[in-house]
Amino acid sequence: MEHLAEEVAEGTPIVVEGIKDLNTLAVLGVSGQVISAKSAGKSLFDLVSEIEDTGTREVILLLDFDRRGKEWTGRLKELLERKKITANTVFWRELLGLVGREVKDVEGLVSYMETLKSKISGNS
Repeated sequence: MEHLAEEVAEGTPIVVEGIKDLNTLAVLGVSGQVISAKSAGKSLFDLVSEIEDTGTREVILLLDFDRRGKEWTGRLKELLERKKITANTVFWRELLGLVGREVKDVEGLVSYMETLKSKISGNS
Protein backbone atom coordinates (compact mmCIF):
# COMPACT_ATOMS: atom_id res chain seq x y z
CA MET A 1 0.00 0.00 0.00
CA GLU A 2 2.95 2.30 0.57
CA HIS A 3 3.81 2.57 -3.12
CA LEU A 4 0.15 3.17 -3.98
CA ALA A 5 0.00 5.96 -1.38
CA GLU A 6 3.10 7.57 -2.91
CA GLU A 7 1.68 7.46 -6.46
CA VAL A 8 -1.59 9.06 -5.37
CA ALA A 9 0.18 11.64 -3.19
CA GLU A 10 2.30 12.62 -6.21
CA GLY A 11 -0.86 13.51 -8.11
CA THR A 12 -2.00 10.38 -9.95
CA PRO A 13 -5.78 10.16 -9.50
CA ILE A 14 -7.22 6.87 -8.28
CA VAL A 15 -10.62 5.50 -9.31
CA VAL A 16 -12.61 3.46 -6.79
CA GLU A 17 -16.21 2.27 -6.91
CA GLY A 18 -17.81 4.19 -4.06
CA ILE A 19 -17.63 6.27 -0.91
CA LYS A 20 -16.83 3.30 1.35
CA ASP A 21 -13.79 2.54 -0.81
CA LEU A 22 -12.69 6.15 -0.52
CA ASN A 23 -12.94 5.89 3.29
CA THR A 24 -10.99 2.61 3.22
CA LEU A 25 -8.15 4.25 1.32
CA ALA A 26 -8.01 7.00 3.93
CA VAL A 27 -7.74 4.40 6.72
CA LEU A 28 -4.93 2.71 4.77
CA GLY A 29 -3.06 6.01 4.47
CA VAL A 30 -3.81 6.71 0.81
CA SER A 31 -4.81 10.31 0.22
CA GLY A 32 -5.00 12.44 -2.88
CA GLN A 33 -7.39 12.80 -5.77
CA VAL A 34 -9.90 9.96 -5.56
CA ILE A 35 -12.66 9.61 -8.13
CA SER A 36 -15.74 7.60 -7.22
CA ALA A 37 -16.96 5.55 -10.19
CA LYS A 38 -20.49 4.99 -8.94
CA SER A 39 -21.52 8.22 -7.28
CA ALA A 40 -24.64 9.93 -8.61
CA GLY A 41 -25.43 7.11 -11.04
CA LYS A 42 -22.54 7.78 -13.40
CA SER A 43 -22.15 5.72 -16.54
CA LEU A 44 -18.71 4.56 -17.66
CA PHE A 45 -18.77 7.29 -20.30
CA ASP A 46 -19.54 9.94 -17.64
CA LEU A 47 -16.65 8.59 -15.61
CA VAL A 48 -14.25 8.75 -18.56
CA SER A 49 -15.34 12.36 -19.19
CA GLU A 50 -14.73 13.22 -15.53
CA ILE A 51 -11.26 11.69 -15.70
CA GLU A 52 -10.54 13.55 -18.97
CA ASP A 53 -11.59 16.81 -17.30
CA THR A 54 -8.81 16.39 -14.71
CA GLY A 55 -6.22 16.69 -17.49
CA THR A 56 -4.32 13.66 -16.21
CA ARG A 57 -2.43 11.35 -18.55
CA GLU A 58 -2.60 8.43 -16.10
CA VAL A 59 -5.13 7.14 -13.60
CA ILE A 60 -4.94 4.23 -11.14
CA LEU A 61 -7.90 1.85 -11.31
CA LEU A 62 -8.75 0.19 -8.00
CA LEU A 63 -12.24 -1.18 -8.45
CA ASP A 64 -13.63 -4.17 -6.57
CA PHE A 65 -12.36 -7.72 -7.06
CA ASP A 66 -15.74 -9.32 -7.77
CA ARG A 67 -17.07 -10.17 -11.23
CA ARG A 68 -18.59 -6.72 -11.79
CA GLY A 69 -15.43 -4.97 -10.58
CA LYS A 70 -13.34 -7.04 -12.99
CA GLU A 71 -15.70 -6.21 -15.85
CA TRP A 72 -15.68 -2.48 -15.04
CA THR A 73 -11.89 -2.46 -14.75
CA GLY A 74 -11.50 -4.04 -18.19
CA ARG A 75 -14.06 -1.82 -19.89
CA LEU A 76 -12.83 1.36 -18.21
CA LYS A 77 -9.21 0.55 -19.12
CA GLU A 78 -10.22 0.11 -22.75
CA LEU A 79 -12.22 3.36 -22.86
CA LEU A 80 -9.46 5.37 -21.19
CA GLU A 81 -6.78 4.03 -23.48
CA ARG A 82 -8.87 5.12 -26.48
CA LYS A 83 -8.60 8.63 -25.01
CA LYS A 84 -4.81 8.23 -24.63
CA ILE A 85 -5.03 8.04 -20.83
CA THR A 86 -2.95 5.30 -19.22
CA ALA A 87 -5.10 3.10 -17.00
CA ASN A 88 -2.75 1.72 -14.35
CA THR A 89 -4.06 -1.64 -13.11
CA VAL A 90 -0.81 -2.83 -11.52
CA PHE A 91 -1.97 -2.27 -7.92
CA TRP A 92 -5.39 -3.80 -8.65
CA ARG A 93 -3.81 -6.93 -10.18
CA GLU A 94 -1.31 -7.27 -7.32
CA LEU A 95 -4.03 -6.95 -4.67
CA LEU A 96 -6.27 -9.38 -6.55
CA GLY A 97 -3.39 -11.86 -6.60
CA LEU A 98 -2.77 -11.42 -2.87
CA VAL A 99 -6.33 -11.59 -1.60
CA GLY A 100 -7.68 -14.11 -4.12
CA ARG A 101 -11.24 -15.04 -3.23
CA GLU A 102 -10.92 -13.88 0.39
CA VAL A 103 -11.73 -10.23 -0.34
CA LYS A 104 -14.33 -9.21 -2.90
CA ASP A 105 -14.13 -5.43 -2.57
CA VAL A 106 -11.74 -2.60 -1.69
CA GLU A 107 -13.62 -1.81 1.53
CA GLY A 108 -12.83 -5.36 2.75
CA LEU A 109 -9.08 -4.70 2.67
CA VAL A 110 -8.96 -3.13 6.14
CA SER A 111 -10.59 -6.05 7.94
CA TYR A 112 -8.50 -8.47 5.86
CA MET A 113 -5.29 -6.73 6.95
CA GLU A 114 -6.44 -6.67 10.59
CA THR A 115 -7.13 -10.42 10.41
CA LEU A 116 -3.67 -11.05 8.98
CA LYS A 117 -2.05 -8.93 11.71
CA SER A 118 -3.87 -10.80 14.46
CA LYS A 119 -2.87 -14.14 12.94
CA ILE A 120 0.75 -13.04 12.73
CA SER A 121 0.84 -11.67 16.29
CA GLY A 122 -0.96 -14.79 17.57
CA ASN A 123 1.76 -17.00 16.06
CA SER A 124 4.64 -15.03 17.58
